[in-house]
Amino acid sequence: MARPSHHAAPKWVYYFAAGDAEGSAGMKNLLGGKGANLAEMASLGLPVPPGFTITTEVCSLYYKNGGKLPDGLIPQVERALVKVGEETGASFGSEDNPLLVAVRSGSRASMPGMMDTILNLGLNDRTVLGLARNSNDERFAYDSYRRFIQMYGDVVLGLDHSVFEDILDNFKNLNGVSFDTELDADNWRSIIALYKEAIQDALGKPFPQDTGEQLWGAIGAVFGSWQNARAVTYRRLHAIPDDWGTAVNVQAMVFGNMGNTSATGVAFTRNPSTGANEIYGEYLVNAQGEDVVSGIRTPQALTARARREAEDPNPSLEEEMPGSFHELKLIFAALENRYRDMQDIEFTIQNGKVWMLQTRSGKRTAEAAVKIAVDMTEEGIITRDDAVLRVDPSGFTQLLHPTIDPAGQKELLTTGLPASPGAATGEIVFDSDTAERLKQQGREVILVRTETSPEDIHGMHASAGILTARGGMTSHAAVVARGMGVPCVSGAGALRINEKAETLSIGQKQLKAGDVITIDGATGRVYAGAVPMRQPQLSGDFARLIAWADDARGLTVRANADTPKDARQARSFGAQGIGLCRTEHMFFDADRILAMREMICATTESGRRAALAKILPFQRSDFIELFEIMEGLPVTIRLLDPPLHEFLPRHERELEGVAEALKLPIEKLKLRIAELSEFNPMLGLRGSRLAIRYPEIPEMQARAIFEAAIEAEKRLGQPVTPEIMIPLVAYRREFDILAAIIRATAESIENEKGAKLSYQLGTMIELPRACLRAGEFAEGDDGAEFFSFGTNDLTQTILGLSRDDAAPILSAYASQGIFETDPFVSIDQEGVGELVRTGVTRGRAARPLLKVGICGEHGGDPASIAFFQEAGFDYVSCSPFRVPVARLAAAQAAIRASLTKKSEDTN
Repeated sequence: MARPSHHAAPKWVYYFAAGDAEGSAGMKNLLGGKGANLAEMASLGLPVPPGFTITTEVCSLYYKNGGKLPDGLIPQVERALVKVGEETGASFGSEDNPLLVAVRSGSRASMPGMMDTILNLGLNDRTVLGLARNSNDERFAYDSYRRFIQMYGDVVLGLDHSVFEDILDNFKNLNGVSFDTELDADNWRSIIALYKEAIQDALGKPFPQDTGEQLWGAIGAVFGSWQNARAVTYRRLHAIPDDWGTAVNVQAMVFGNMGNTSATGVAFTRNPSTGANEIYGEYLVNAQGEDVVSGIRTPQALTARARREAEDPNPSLEEEMPGSFHELKLIFAALENRYRDMQDIEFTIQNGKVWMLQTRSGKRTAEAAVKIAVDMTEEGIITRDDAVLRVDPSGFTQLLHPTIDPAGQKELLTTGLPASPGAATGEIVFDSDTAERLKQQGREVILVRTETSPEDIHGMHASAGILTARGGMTSHAAVVARGMGVPCVSGAGALRINEKAETLSIGQKQLKAGDVITIDGATGRVYAGAVPMRQPQLSGDFARLIAWADDARGLTVRANADTPKDARQARSFGAQGIGLCRTEHMFFDADRILAMREMICATTESGRRAALAKILPFQRSDFIELFEIMEGLPVTIRLLDPPLHEFLPRHERELEGVAEALKLPIEKLKLRIAELSEFNPMLGLRGSRLAIRYPEIPEMQARAIFEAAIEAEKRLGQPVTPEIMIPLVAYRREFDILAAIIRATAESIENEKGAKLSYQLGTMIELPRACLRAGEFAEGDDGAEFFSFGTNDLTQTILGLSRDDAAPILSAYASQGIFETDPFVSIDQEGVGELVRTGVTRGRAARPLLKVGICGEHGGDPASIAFFQEAGFDYVSCSPFRVPVARLAAAQAAIRASLTKKSEDTN
């Protein structure tokens, strides 16, 4: 690519070397995470190879200028490159004493393996001779050169890496060689010649020998990798903004492939799977860093203990290089103390000398995150509030994963490395596109690969679990799976995978695509078929952390629960009541749906009442059980909401059976279905409109609720105060008509039973007009006593976008930057949020003690919960399995609000 032209420019390049750094850990937005942390390690005097960081601002300019680097960058890079050479005693491009560099990406958010890296840059046909002389090791020099051609050819020149892998594999096969380490200098010269020939044939031009051209090509390619498909997918999955950009780090090479006194490795200062306070990681002797994380070679354990537990005959780093291991232990402790968090570290040992290449807060499973946060609190490193803030609420769902039941029958196929905990059962698939396609069909799959690569990110996300034949605990598959909360077993060396035939063999046993297997990411075991699972126990560290969260939060967390099973699950997860009971879900059981259909098909009020009388005992019984399970906690019951046609058969083959059961002519049933059909049912006869047209329905439901409350109160020996919610209102008059029916029913039951009822009447706010006229609904003694915002429908009606038809629109809008996040997943704070705030403000102006909650699925989304905290809500309600997420997210929102207020007060 063309070099940028010279002229005066802002500071875009920041130098670092041990004891000398222009940046710091606080400059992540400008220098990216890797650059900021390299500068910090250098400032601490740790052994960091010298280098420099080109800022994220240059990335923004690169895309703004159509893929052209800005004017004025060259002199800053050249000056920094000279300083690196002075620090190392080498010179970039020199044939006698060449300086080689690594060119790496570094976003402010960790994106492991998603962007590109080039190592050994600066080698050509002449400088390789100088490297060989100075190192007195021809094999090392030519091994480094072939690695550079391989990476540069793939990343910068665009020749697929499989071209180089095929050449290397063919050469080894022809020469009877199994491992790269068995190849000598002459072998590498031959392979380099074949590599260069492949580049000439494919691209019509030779591999570049100009080291300056190499450098600028690599810098441009790393900036360009910010928009590669895997990086874009990863950002979408992890809500990382596209406009952040990446920095580029250019750093003097240190070599782990200089023989048996050299090595490279990846370490975590604590176990990222379990959180245990133990060094965790892997290394390879005579290798470069990409060998460890790519999964191409299965690495060895860092510690003797881990080696023994894995029953690995190969020596650990602790045993192989005890001096280097001791030095690394001291560095790990210093870094964890400095950052007050578990660190993910890359290091190289060159001829016995330790070099630090990276540190960052390590990705971890939810289980590990909880344990590390609790342990660090107990160790006095962080506070309880810090601990609560450290754990990602979305990751809490990992803790709800089932595990293998030890008592269940199972057939063990093989064992690999326990790379990401949790158990998963699914059909075998061998490629990511198939995984994604089958997931869209609602099928659970296990992605089986020899090793995963960053291009597999979409398939990994779609899979219930991941199984690889190669790769260690810090391979791409392991790191990404842990970050996603997907169970993973890596390095299952007994697997023989034939991706073309879509088969895998384990000894004499062969499995094919579509066969079902189960993996256990906590033990590394792989089983045939589906095996019995055990539900999680939320105790120990989890219980302590969530107790700290409950102490900090202000919002109450309820659950959306329609059945006794849902209610029990919600209570077990700590729900403080039911924020939404959808009564229509109680009608779909086989013994109830017939009476419901009889009511719908009745042509007179008396006919409808007769059918409703059959439904009443079922409703009353359900409500009694819900009240008992909740033991006096609030229960909000929404009156019937969906249109009636949803309860009628949809397919021709069902009609005869339903008509016969109802003793109706089939033509009459068809006519009734036709009468109820609507062009847009979401905005049709439903909610309050249905109740006003057929007042006997809310009357029956109110009777069932009140009779159940009286009975449950007797059984519990404590008050039961149901909250009755009227859905889909736009006008105060709608509310008044239905409130009058409910109050009259209550009065009638009080007279019948000689009991005094306690209840609250409120409304669901799910239409724009209801937000704007909220003050009217809350006004007066007979107004709504609570609002529950139904943000699912509110989002649809404000955006004019059907949730059921939104997928292709949202996909296109996300790619165009119209939506940063799906508005049905995380609330649109500027649009929908403004009307929500308006509704809260106007409602409380009319009724200062108005209770306000949310019962859409936004109630379980951490970003939305922070909005509801700021908007002054009293509670959020979400599905039972998201209750722990909501509890933690609500605490984090309260802590952050408190910190912001303290900061404002100080300033």
